[in-house]
Amino acid sequence: MGETDPGFRRILLVGTGALSVAFLPFWINWFKNSPRQGELRVVLTRSARRFVSAEAVSVLSGRPVLVDDWGGPDGRGDGAGTPVPHVELARWPDLVLVHPATLNFVSRYALGLADSPLLLALHSTDALVGVAPALPPAAHRNPVVQGHLAALRARPGVVVAPTVSAVSASTGEEDDGGAAPLTELLALCTAARRAERNPSTGREGEERSP
Repeated sequence: MGETDPGFRRILLVGTGALSVAFLPFWINWFKNSPRQGELRVVLTRSARRFVSAEAVSVLSGRPVLVDDWGGPDGRGDGAGTPVPHVELARWPDLVLVHPATLNFVSRYALGLADSPLLLALHSTDALVGVAPALPPAAHRNPVVQGHLAALRARPGVVVAPTVSAVSASTGEEDDGGAAPLTELLALCTAARRAERNPSTGREGEERSP
């Protein structure tokens, strides 16, 4: 690998309960057919499974889908995936990509909540975390939402992709709340990691360097 290669050998892909998580199989297929990508694991929140099949994701990724659930007293979950081992997931990845990230997820992550295995892992990991928000119509103009996004952008080790123009499935109207393509989120994370390793290349690298 070259000097500027970000070295993302282990990638954790997280899907939350926005409608665009239905495209997750497409992105997994892209990952699997891209020679430059590393090992991939997938986590789905409970709400994400309303829009995408855990079985399909498991077949495409070649690994059991991890479910963001404590799994009940026996730790076995509900049988539709493997319960998330939060300590392992904090240590395993080089990169975490949350795509799409619902407003609920963004808010909980920004506030430092750890009420699910995944959030606990994200607060404990040394991996770079990329977040692609998928917001309801007009939510991006709410000052509380703006504050949560600003808090995540200011957090070391977190990259937040800007939202893009998209047509709302609920209203049929175009609004600036769609999740950026996964390729764009990955590119932003790659640039952030390279800036960390080469502080002289940009302001972001200077801020992140020790």
